[in-house]
Amino acid sequence: YGPNELVEPPRATLWRMILEQFNNFIVIVLIVASIVSALLGDYIEAGAIMAIVLLNALLGVIQEHRAEEALAALQRLAAPEAHVIRDAHRQAVPARDLVPGDVVLLGVGNYVPADLRLVETVNLKIEEAALTGESVPVQKDARVVLTQDEVLGDRRNTAFSGTLVSYGRGRGVVVSTGMNTQIGMIAAMLQSVHEEPTPLQRRLDQLGKLLGWASLAICGLVFALGWVRGVDPLEMFLVAVSLAVAAVPEGLPAVVTITLAMGMREMIQRHALIRRLSSVETLGSTTVICSDKTGTLTQNQMTVTHLW
Repeated sequence: YGPNELVEPPRATLWRMILEQFNNFIVIVLIVASIVSALLGDYIEAGAIMAIVLLNALLGVIQEHRAEEALAALQRLAAPEAHVIRDAHRQAVPARDLVPGDVVLLGVGNYVPADLRLVETVNLKIEEAALTGESVPVQKDARVVLTQDEVLGDRRNTAFSGTLVSYGRGRGVVVSTGMNTQIGMIAAMLQSVHEEPTPLQRRLDQLGKLLGWASLAICGLVFALGWVRGVDPLEMFLVAVSLAVAAVPEGLPAVVTITLAMGMREMIQRHALIRRLSSVETLGSTTVICSDKTGTLTQNQMTVTHLW
């Protein structure tokens, strides 16, 4: 059956993180501008532009690598144990070692380590907010017999992986592990989602293309006017290229990256981890969050905000 754990897509390698920092139209324009400046003999300008590009890539890689390492550390800390009956003895085993057929004991404060068919319940209540969005703990009863097509929230004789026992105790037989659990099916659906560019990335690409084409048009016009007036074509070409390089906003990528990094740092202080720098702006632009029930996206807790 394999380990009882959710299969994640492979983490981005360091080289992939570095290459993704250059997958931006403005950055590509800056690299071209740096090469052109070097060919024209302006090595100081070329070095300055390339230094900004490399600094921008370095900042992005460092921030995203830190976020990945923090998430990996949290996942290692979250590896729970399960109390099972094996060889007629109660044992504590790593949850990843569970297999279908294991008998698992549940108590208050335990996370359910796999999908279980309950065989014994004593006032057992389980919080399923993370799975179904139901804010109230669900009363479980092992004696209930349900049809196979019963909706997820009404399966009172089943305990689901990742949910939390809030009251009572129980015993159940493992029926599904890993990606075959209900939470595993949700994880598989999330992994199949295509990653789209963020609004900030789209706007920066539009700005880069606009500046690029506008610079080419103006430089072409300057070159044509100089040629018509009898100026040496080579000299006018050098002037036109110098104008194109000067029109490129060298500091824009670095300013954007530093600003997003500051936003990510602020969110980390509030216990929020962001994998991609560009997602910081997307989250900040969110005005409406649509959620089916309390507990899916919230803490599932009421907080006192005013006393009188």
